[in-house]
Amino acid sequence: MILTIRREYDRRMMLAPYLSLNGQVVTIPDGLAGTETTIATMRQMVNRSKTDPQIRQAATTVAFLQPEKDYQAEAEAVFNEVRDGIRYMRDVHGVETLQEPHITMGLKLGDCDDQAVLLASMLESIGVPTRFVVAGYSGPYYEHVYLQAWLDDRWVDMDATEPHPMGWAPPDPTVMAFEEI
Repeated sequence: MILTIRREYDRRMMLAPYLSLNGQVVTIPDGLAGTETTIATMRQMVNRSKTDPQIRQAATTVAFLQPEKDYQAEAEAVFNEVRDGIRYMRDVHGVETLQEPHITMGLKLGDCDDQAVLLASMLESIGVPTRFVVAGYSGPYYEHVYLQAWLDDRWVDMDATEPHPMGWAPPDPTVMAFEEI
């Protein structure tokens, strides 16, 4: 009993990992131009990070446990790793922020764009093509981004910010766009 209580205490008292961070502030325009700038930056981050040894090692470590050449199972394992291992945390109030995938992995937290960039980087590093899905749910404005992966000759939804399986997508978007990586 005491050991169980101690484990629960340790789990609840665990702090988010601390990383020394540096970055830059970039002004992003409002509206559609801002969304396009954000997605373009995310695409650059994925293309830069998919060859990062740290990102590839994280993806291959998870994928290695799946049957050889079962690309669907490998992608699902990577998806589950991001969904279950990265806590959703909103951006700084009033400031759209993007963090590099290795930062998201280190902090173990990020919002929808951070998780989509990490997931895309990991999947692309093991040969799975991906694209961003940008969606809005309350009018003509985009407010969420998640990923699709090309598996078995079709695009498969992957929203790692929700506790749903691979293949689930947020319902009833009022606006949606797809952005190749």
